[in-house]
Amino acid sequence: MDKIEQVKKEMLSKKVWAVVGATPDSEKFGYKIYKKLKDHGYTVYGVNPKYESLDGDKLYSSLKDLPEKPECIDMVVNPKVTKSTLTEIKELGIEYVWFQPGTFDEDIIDMAEEDGLQIVYYDCVLVALGNGH
Repeated sequence: MDKIEQVKKEMLSKKVWAVVGATPDSEKFGYKIYKKLKDHGYTVYGVNPKYESLDGDKLYSSLKDLPEKPECIDMVVNPKVTKSTLTEIKELGIEYVWFQPGTFDEDIIDMAEEDGLQIVYYDCVLVALGNGH
């Protein structure tokens, strides 16, 4: 099993996730990923300062505002927001970050690796969870 598959497996075994970019818009990935994680029994916190709630669940304006530290972050935002969130992730000592397609560039991957984060990119959580994990 290659390193990415190993990290992916570790991530999917973590039970507390935060979806940065969770949204009440059911057409968007931020909604679909949040729901999919919840449907698979994960504790999921949504982070999006633009909205107050998603299907009755409170949305938080930042990772620092969450009631507990997530084990894993799923990024569903544009690279600019991803970059500023990485600083917060490092400060909070969160180790696992899953970058959805379109949420990162080379600088972000370099930053994440320099910070010693365990990362997955070029893969979608929806696909990974859909494969019976």
